[in-house]
Amino acid sequence: MLSESPRLTFDLARDVSEVLEYHFMVNALLAGGVVAVLAGLVGWMMVVRREAFAGHTLSMMAFPGASGAALIGVAPAWGYFTMCGAAAAGIARLTSVRRDRWGEQSAAIGVVQATALAAGFLFVSLYGGVLGDLESLLFGNLLAISDAQVLTLAVVALLALALLAVIARPLLFASVDPDVAAARGLPVRRLSNAFLLTLGLAVAATSQITGPLLVFALLVAPASTAQTLTSRPLASLVLTVVLALAIAWLGLGIAYFSVYPAGFYIATISFGLYVLARAGAALRRRLRAAA
Repeated sequence: MLSESPRLTFDLARDVSEVLEYHFMVNALLAGGVVAVLAGLVGWMMVVRREAFAGHTLSMMAFPGASGAALIGVAPAWGYFTMCGAAAAGIARLTSVRRDRWGEQSAAIGVVQATALAAGFLFVSLYGGVLGDLESLLFGNLLAISDAQVLTLAVVALLALALLAVIARPLLFASVDPDVAAARGLPVRRLSNAFLLTLGLAVAATSQITGPLLVFALLVAPASTAQTLTSRPLASLVLTVVLALAIAWLGLGIAYFSVYPAGFYIATISFGLYVLARAGAALRRRLRAAA
C-alpha cells in the first residue's frame, strides 16, 4: 500500500520512474501493451470489414461470460474466452458474407447481443442480487493484473495474431471484394469464420483490461483514427498499433496519479484522438475545395 497518494510532477523521467517502481504497474503496462497490439491489429481488419457491430456484440458477451464464471466459482478469464468464442461461432452461423444481406445480419447479431445482456444480468441475480466486483467485470481492473494473467494474455495474443497472419492477405482481398474473391476460388466463408474467431479472442483479451463496456476504446478507435488520417493500408495499420499503445500506456500512466479508473482515461483519449482526426480531415477537405 502506498504511504501517500502519488503526485504528478510533469518531470517525465521522475514520473515514469515512479510508475515503474511498482510491480502491479509493470504488469498493467505489459498487459496493456499486449492487448493494445492485439486489439489494434484485429480492430484494423474489423473496421476494414465493417464488422464493428459484430465486435460490439462480442464485447457484450464478455459480461455474461465473466458473471457466469463468478457464479460457478471459476476465474473470469474462463468466462471471457468461452463466451466470446461461442458467440463468434454463433454469429458466424447466423451471418452471410454477402453485402446485400447486411441488414438481416445486423438484426440477427442484435438478437444475440440482447440475449447475452439478459443472461449476464440473470447470472448476477442468481449470484445473490449484487455482485461485489460487478464494476470490475463491466469496466475492468487494470491495476489488479497478475503475472499469470499477463502470461495468459501474451499466449492468447500470439495465437490470435498467428491465425491473423496466416489468413491476412486472402482475408483482406475477401473483405474488399468478396464476390471476386469467391470467383477466384478463395474460401470466403471460412475466412470470415476464422476472422470472427480471432475477433472473439481479441475481444475476450481486451475485456480483461478495459472491461466489456470499454472494449471499443482499443478495438475500434485507434483503427478508425488511423484510417481517417491515411488511406494507405500499411501506414494506417502501423499507425493503428502506435496509437493503441500510446492510448493504453498514457491512460494507465494518468490513472496512476489520479483517483479515477484507467478505463475512463483510455476511452477519453481514444475518443479525443478520433475527434481530432475527423476534424483535421474535414479541414483538409475544405482547404482543398477552396484552393
